[in-house]
Amino acid sequence: MGIVNTEIKQKTIKSDVSLTGVGLHTGKDVTLTFKPAPINSGLSFKRIDLEGTPVIEADANYVTNTQRGTCLEKNGVIIQTSEHVLAALVGMDIDNAIIELNESEPPIMDGSSKFFVEAIEKAGIVEQDTFREEFVITDIVSYVDEESGSEILVMPSNEYQITTMVDFGTKVLGTQNATLNRISDFKEDISNSRTFSFLHEIEMLLENGLIKGGDLNNAIVYVDKALSPKTMEKLKVAFKKDSIAVKPNGILDNLTLHHPNEAARHKLLDVLGDLALVGTRIRGKVIANKPGHFVNTQFAKKLSKLIKNERRNNVPNIDLNQPPLMDVTQIMAMLPHRQPFLLIDKVYELTENDVIAIKNVTMNEEFFKGHFPGAPVMPGVLIVEAMAQTGGILVLNTVPDPENYLTFFMKMDNVKFKQKVMPGDTLIFKCSLITPIRRGICHMQGYAYANGKLCAEAELMAQITKVK
Repeated sequence: MGIVNTEIKQKTIKSDVSLTGVGLHTGKDVTLTFKPAPINSGLSFKRIDLEGTPVIEADANYVTNTQRGTCLEKNGVIIQTSEHVLAALVGMDIDNAIIELNESEPPIMDGSSKFFVEAIEKAGIVEQDTFREEFVITDIVSYVDEESGSEILVMPSNEYQITTMVDFGTKVLGTQNATLNRISDFKEDISNSRTFSFLHEIEMLLENGLIKGGDLNNAIVYVDKALSPKTMEKLKVAFKKDSIAVKPNGILDNLTLHHPNEAARHKLLDVLGDLALVGTRIRGKVIANKPGHFVNTQFAKKLSKLIKNERRNNVPNIDLNQPPLMDVTQIMAMLPHRQPFLLIDKVYELTENDVIAIKNVTMNEEFFKGHFPGAPVMPGVLIVEAMAQTGGILVLNTVPDPENYLTFFMKMDNVKFKQKVMPGDTLIFKCSLITPIRRGICHMQGYAYANGKLCAEAELMAQITKVK
């Protein structure tokens, strides 16, 4: 398994677009606005009704509740029922977007992703100037929920595909399957598949006042038990209808199915939305047997952790025998550092967002005279400094006269040292922008590798200043 840069450009929406509706569980009027977002920022929710307009990233690690939809929580701020909106964004091939809300829950609309898809189309889709990453599945990864018997796995495939299999063990809704072979089929085949419920669940939700925004136009209700006069009256009041009846196919007469297997298709929609919380595109085929928000999000957490570990150990694949992009003389023309404090020897890759450089660590380094002479180890602070010098190349590459600038540290976060670096090692540094460079400020993630392993990592911020 591994993370690869594809030849597909990242995408966001062209302009803001808003929808209004009612939250299914809160029953409150809500306005949702899709907004463009910068490269590598992913999908995130923004609560504009709260002080400081807090942002919650679409991240599996923020999932707190999956009883009735997928609920995200960060620093006490909540987003309920996130899955239908996220499914629409992934289904429309969007990488980066902000979802602004003035309530805790997106509007339920008709219980599908259809209206969100239409809004995204209305806003338009634009390519961005950075390539998309994908996590390539080479071995089967699975998660089983022993209690429910639900299982979800992903296996190798040339593209992202999903198959869902549902079996509710009832006469009215037995076994159903649905498959999405290409993301481009989402709009046509999956997006209009609505949420569904069983009559016994609706009764319980009504009893507890938990379906305030629900009406019979945004949920298919499968009648799995006799409809008593008392329940009939409650449903009439709740759904503002004069009469309610059961169709021959076992659903209430509020709507007509869009697909014979609409339930399985909606479960697929949920899987797509919940797996958006992985935060990285997947190249593999997902098979979900009896999926639900709990098993979906547990699986998303597992994949997210795998990807994080893979990203850490994703040693850049460079051929050290090839001529470098920059040798030490060219580096000295750009960086102000000099021996013994110039800590990188060659640059092998340099793009707008990434830089890869190396340092050959030898026993002749000045610092080995005093840093454990009997058991020489490269000081961790110097590994971070070398990482910062690598990042300096990245930021100085944005000005026409780099020799007239100095680079100064602003902060460093999450610095971790994993392996010792000793004489004879070749250090490979990779720095990638976390946010675009603005006003000469560079915020980046740095990694240092030696002997095929990650030996240090740090989040760095630096600023270039012109020499007066």
